Amino acid sequence: MEQTQKLAVLIDADNAQPSIVDALLAEIAKYGTASVKRIYGDWTSPQLKGWKEVLLTHSIQPIQQFGYTSGKNATDSAMIIDAMDLLYTGNFDGFCIVSSDSDFTKLAARIRESGLTVYGFGEKKTPTPFVSACDKFIFTEVLRAEEAGEETAAPIKRLTAAELKRDRKLIRLLKDAVDAASDESGWAHLGATGNIIAKQSPEFDPRNYGYKKLGELVKATGLFDIEEQVTHRGAKAVYVRNRRRR
Repeated sequence: MEQTQKLAVLIDADNAQPSIVDALLAEIAKYGTASVKRIYGDWTSPQLKGWKEVLLTHSIQPIQQFGYTSGKNATDSAMIIDAMDLLYTGNFDGFCIVSSDSDFTKLAARIRESGLTVYGFGEKKTPTPFVSACDKFIFTEVLRAEEAGEETAAPIKRLTAAELKRDRKLIRLLKDAVDAASDESGWAHLGATGNIIAKQSPEFDPRNYGYKKLGELVKATGLFDIEEQVTHRGAKAVYVRNRRRR
């Protein structure tokens, strides 16, 4: 039986919305088990009242942190201290940091230095240093669209082939990853390609472009050959190749 990652989920209530929690926890479940779920904020503040029902439903432990000094974010300090305490227990394989605040950049880097995986969750306005400090970063706009459902909210716009090709950074990322994962014939396993992309660009997610899967996004660009093969064990495997290599 494959062992799943034990994850510590730390949420900055000042920089996250309760409307994303269902989708957030569903996303986290893809990477492991949320063994600890804590959320930090000043619970005497009326701004956080929307969280109360959500916390009970999902068994998220609220941590009270008063704002001792005007202009200073005590919540961030409490999260960082708790994260380090949890890190030193040695009981976890990774951390999920839910915030759009750059103050957690050093924390994410420190956790990764200890060999643990860091998953970041925040809005698209999240500063680049924090995004880059994580192993993977998921924008909460994607989660919000999934939480609302396709029938009640406008999904993230699916970009056309022409729009995708105009995104030079995206195309270069895809092509370089395929090249790096390819064999002598130029074919690359889609899974290996995705792993390389994740290492180079933590914020990459095909859902940001309106596609659920990497294979769908790659196909939509019209710049790659895609071939499905059946392995000797009967499983299906998808391979991609830069068309310019033919």
